[in-house]
Amino acid sequence: MKNYQSESLTFDPLHRYIPFLSDHGLAEGEVAEQHILDNPWLQRLRQIHQLQTAWYVYPSAEHSRFEHILGVMHLASRVTQALYPSLKEVCPDAPSRGYVETLMRMAGLLHDVGHGPFGHFFDDQFLSSFGLTHETLGSLIIQQELGEMLSRIRRNPYSQMEEGERLDPEHICYLITRPNATSEKSEEAQQTPTWLRMLRSLFCGLYTVDNLDFVLRDSYMAGYSAEAYDLDRLLHYTFFTEAGLTIHERGLSALLRFISVRAELFRTIYFHRTVRAIDLTLSELFQQSKDLLFPGNPAEHLDEYLLFTEWSLMVEVCRWSTSDDPRKQKLGDAWRQLFWYRKTRWKMACERTLVFGQGDSERTSIFQKPQFIEGALRDFLPEELKDLPLKIDVARHVHRPWTQGPATGQNFLYEQATGRVRPLTDSELFRRLPISYRICRVYAPSHEHDQALAAALNQLVSPSGDDDLTNM
Repeated sequence: MKNYQSESLTFDPLHRYIPFLSDHGLAEGEVAEQHILDNPWLQRLRQIHQLQTAWYVYPSAEHSRFEHILGVMHLASRVTQALYPSLKEVCPDAPSRGYVETLMRMAGLLHDVGHGPFGHFFDDQFLSSFGLTHETLGSLIIQQELGEMLSRIRRNPYSQMEEGERLDPEHICYLITRPNATSEKSEEAQQTPTWLRMLRSLFCGLYTVDNLDFVLRDSYMAGYSAEAYDLDRLLHYTFFTEAGLTIHERGLSALLRFISVRAELFRTIYFHRTVRAIDLTLSELFQQSKDLLFPGNPAEHLDEYLLFTEWSLMVEVCRWSTSDDPRKQKLGDAWRQLFWYRKTRWKMACERTLVFGQGDSERTSIFQKPQFIEGALRDFLPEELKDLPLKIDVARHVHRPWTQGPATGQNFLYEQATGRVRPLTDSELFRRLPISYRICRVYAPSHEHDQALAAALNQLVSPSGDDDLTNM
């Protein structure tokens, strides 16, 4: 009979019941998944929003990183169940299903453990100053804070490791850290087993356990769509071949739907004009407050970083307005304007979207650098407006991630008629998708000069005047 005592369930609006192993009936020295879930490093993610600042625009999108990682852990099991037979066939040296599934579940659970307040925004505004990303910092947390516990996990609700197998925290770090050109050429990378490299494509690729969950979750919670794409069909037609992660041509329509919905989420939610205005204001406040927010390099202050979340930050900065320190008092008033009254310094005047297809060069685009756009835009403004305070925001979304280099790897397509496996980019249907798009927006302190700014941007982008400027 199934051991109901050792299994617990949590309920999720998307995946319904998500099982995990509790601490009942453990062998001596064994660690349960519940011990990882209940660890402070995981629980702190309840205090970090999944949607950075978009929840200020979409009131129902209050979900946290913690809900997301539970969903990713669950999808990791679903993906393992679907793909392990083909992985073992291609890589006979792959460990047991129990090992692979446990590894995938823990990587899914821990892929966001290094996030700070406001998620990816914090990467750009703070972690990058120390040469860090949330992934590299997360790997450090896994190694120094959680590694010993992780190495004593023996099983999950669906499978267990074979005798002698021991979960390697370094394998988790490998999966959750995106590669770059340097790391891929390193001696260590060359020695990485093929089965592990293939599993990495499920964390760093076109469709991953991460984005399969957040597209569904963010769509649902923001009110965009209750069922954004066909997850079941996508998983059903995915498998491993010697080339790598492969999709059967019968599943291509489901993949294209997923890619289209993901792109639309970026356009309508993550890149919403007011969300970006909030980010511009937040960026200015971060730059002015950096030295007051955190004592230094988070990698050297993990104890303090554990307690550093959106909740702690928002409470702290709003208290500054009552400080005796004039600098803190001024900054505190500015933070309150954003957090308490949702007032942003910048208002969108106009925007233009540029789509890049096969063969188009983004590097030669006028949208390449905001600084260049601002300088050129001012040349087209009336003399009395040339010194108008402006912010140029360029948001970029990539439909085909591997166009950015080795950081995301390649996906493959199986042709039923010929039995051939070829790069997905060779598909006529897939090539109709754009490679990427950029949204350029001009922000000013008020809407007073929208017409002049729109005319200037129109001249800058379309000197012939053939195109109408998009205003939102």
